[in-house]
Amino acid sequence: MTESLLIKGATVITMDAANRIFTGDVLVEAGRIAQMAQSLTAHADTTIDAHDRALLPGFVQTHVHLCQTLFRGAADDLALIDWLRKRIWPMEAAHTPASLAASARLGIAEMIRGGTTCALTMETVNHTEAVFKAVEETGFRATVGKCMMDKGDSVPDALREQTDDSIRQSLALLDAWHGRANGRIRYCFAPRFAISCTRELLAQVARLARERGVMVHTHASENTDEIAMVERETGRRNIEYLNDLGLTAPHVLLAHCVHLNDAELDILRRTGTQVAHCPSSNLKLGSGLAPVTEMVERGIAVTLGADGAPCNNRLDMFTEMRTAALVQKVRRGPEALPALTVLRMATIDGARALGLGHEIGSIEIGKRADLSLLSLGRLHLTPRPDVVSSLVYAAQSSDVETVLIDGRVLMHDGRLTMMDEREVVQTAHDEAALIRSAIGEG
Repeated sequence: MTESLLIKGATVITMDAANRIFTGDVLVEAGRIAQMAQSLTAHADTTIDAHDRALLPGFVQTHVHLCQTLFRGAADDLALIDWLRKRIWPMEAAHTPASLAASARLGIAEMIRGGTTCALTMETVNHTEAVFKAVEETGFRATVGKCMMDKGDSVPDALREQTDDSIRQSLALLDAWHGRANGRIRYCFAPRFAISCTRELLAQVARLARERGVMVHTHASENTDEIAMVERETGRRNIEYLNDLGLTAPHVLLAHCVHLNDAELDILRRTGTQVAHCPSSNLKLGSGLAPVTEMVERGIAVTLGADGAPCNNRLDMFTEMRTAALVQKVRRGPEALPALTVLRMATIDGARALGLGHEIGSIEIGKRADLSLLSLGRLHLTPRPDVVSSLVYAAQSSDVETVLIDGRVLMHDGRLTMMDEREVVQTAHDEAALIRSAIGEG
């Protein structure tokens, strides 16, 4: 790790409580933000000239599937349940440790290139340790969960678990990985969704998460067919059912929440449950338009994620910010979800949802140096009377030049420093071909 790094002359987008923006310098020492001011004369091992560049907190994606990055482009034009049963589950069942590692490295590389420095990710049922190792080796920050599935129609044998085995394997991963790499790596329980998990499994997850002090990450109310299936099985709507089982709380993050009634919105508000909004995925799968404006108005914490590569097909927070804002303007008018609100969802709000708001998500003295430096001197960013508006509506992932996590430079001048990009791409191609062959498409 670089002992000290001085970033000079940046447009610093702090995302602090006052949303302060200034032009000046930021000093990083021992992985944390040590000083920040309009001008610093401090000595540093490395100095970066950041004039005509924006310095941002690294983006925090709150719903990703690294295990699915190899499936990009292989599951288009399907609704959620068919998408899972016909394409995703068979491919997940064919994963090996090598293919899962390749998938994770591909996804991590893409996210770093786009300024994402932290993600909450749900993996598949098997080989989750391969993802943890990829996170550790690449320097990325992630909270990772082994997918849990102990019931469901059309679930491949390789993905259907026994309840006790699912719990046992999850606890073993928690004990082995939670808090590793100086807290950069954390574990969460990740039951897939209500229709693939027994009541017993979900109740045990609710109890164990409270006892062990870790997050729960699951899907909820993404699709009308899914909601109808939950109602047929339980007599309750999705959020009501999860609430009955103790799976609504500040340490619980529910991905999607597209179709909610007023009672469910009230449950989320009252319990402080976190929501991950994935607008591109919801559009591509035809799932619907989430009531994000209504959630924000009620004080429900909403954050952003790309979801997986086969239902997006990008892992790009710039795309998600822009899409989230535009969709809500169609739903509720042009004043809905302004740029600053969306940028906070992508940074400090995401950090808080993961229980990391005291460490990352804003540029403040003492916080970990998870930062991205983005060129402002591009045609599509000129002119820029409001830099926040430019970042949300006009910026692209290709504008990101330099990325730090814990003060370590993981990308410098557009070049990944912890991974060989050509090797990542070639290995991904090779492993994706093996998966296609395994499911009879080679």
